[in-house]
Amino acid sequence: MPAWEGSSTVRVVPPARPRKLAKVPFVQLADGRLQGVVSSGSDIGRVYVSAVEAGSFAFSCSTNNNRPCGGARGSYCKHLEALVGEAVVQFGGDRVARYLRVDTGTAEATAPVITGAMTATRPAKAAESPAAAVFTRFLNHLEYLEFEPVTTPLPDMHWFPTTRTAVA
Repeated sequence: MPAWEGSSTVRVVPPARPRKLAKVPFVQLADGRLQGVVSSGSDIGRVYVSAVEAGSFAFSCSTNNNRPCGGARGSYCKHLEALVGEAVVQFGGDRVARYLRVDTGTAEATAPVITGAMTATRPAKAAESPAAAVFTRFLNHLEYLEFEPVTTPLPDMHWFPTTRTAVA
């Protein structure tokens, strides 16, 4: 058994490059989407929850209180472009393109190339917004910033097994 399987910590893939968290504080590849939280450019108290579905490139963008983004009317808004850009910084362009199933041709998978390839397919706006789930994950991640770094298990993760048991 590898040592990491017996620990209470998870291996974290290091970011492709260090990124600034002011504009896009939360980005993840999960649930068949690139999704995250993007800060508003005009109001410091407002954030947008943006998402792009893998394969179909259907997208959604709304505020944290479910008001639709004014710029996402039939095309990708600036929030979605910022999300793709930060995902490329965090995970690397090739990984983002593979996850979203974007055919970038022979070009390097940069944020403009990925966004351009998705735009070329004329995506339809997603019918359902994952805003509530994504924003809740973001708030849960913020909660972990309040903890002191320790090697002991976290109380809210006590249900993880600490030893490997044989299955009969």
